[in-house]
Amino acid sequence: MSKHLPYKLLIFDWDGTLMDSVARIVDCLRKASEQVLTDVIRSDHELRDVIGLGLREALTKIHPQSNEQQIDDMSAVYRHQYMEVNTTSSVLFDGAEALLESLEEQGYWLAIATGKGRQGLDHVLEITGLGHRFHATRCASETFSKPHPLMLEEILEQLGMNAEDALMIGDTEYDMEMASNAKMDRLGVSYGVHPEERLIKHQPIGCIDNLNQLNGFLRGL
Repeated sequence: MSKHLPYKLLIFDWDGTLMDSVARIVDCLRKASEQVLTDVIRSDHELRDVIGLGLREALTKIHPQSNEQQIDDMSAVYRHQYMEVNTTSSVLFDGAEALLESLEEQGYWLAIATGKGRQGLDHVLEITGLGHRFHATRCASETFSKPHPLMLEEILEQLGMNAEDALMIGDTEYDMEMASNAKMDRLGVSYGVHPEERLIKHQPIGCIDNLNQLNGFLRGL
């Protein structure tokens, strides 16, 4: 680790942290629920609250009485909606691209730990052109969902690092709890899904309310 950097590796959540995609995810979750469970209505708050979990885990939390076939069907509808049908705006937060470039130039290694599926993450990395910025990525579809720590542990193993080398940055308490379970420092961002009061329950090293504050926060450590 460089003596000038507080961490060697910065691990980002994607949705609600780097990309303003919450509205699109909520809409796709609603469509999946409506098409499979026609008599069930969930509020925007309930749908937002599960963002960050793996898709199956999110749908199971929203619809705890559903059987496996219904979860399978809703998952298929969600993926079709997200990848092929839904046109709700989903863009990077202002300054995200420049921030990642700046962090890389300073010597940080960058990674992603997301509740998205692999197909979904590869799709957004392609359309944003940011795939080359990240040394490692892990998705809920290929390992355990947050808040289980395996996603972070696999990233560390791949890159040959220890938990103390890394900082997890995310907008949900699932991110904070996952990092806590991995014995990794964590930084909350309050502009995404969960408010600051939920993030600080998991004792992050701080909480920022704008992505462009990250560089200054790291320099102040």
